[in-house]
Amino acid sequence: MVDDEAPSPEQQAIFRSMTPGQRWEAAVQLYWSARRLKTAFVRSIHPDWSDERVDACVRAAFLHARS
Repeated sequence: MVDDEAPSPEQQAIFRSMTPGQRWEAAVQLYWSARRLKTAFVRSIHPDWSDERVDACVRAAFLHARS
């Protein structure tokens, strides 16, 4: 992890105070936000693609994502 990607002490305190369910919900919201951003990006570089093709591209990107 790059230094500027590490959570701040304030963020760490917030995460520690969350229940497992709250952390799960935050992770789910982050995932779907990332999917919406990726969809918007793919549409911006391929405006001629159908919704189905954009969705397939985004699905493939998340299926084969690496950290």
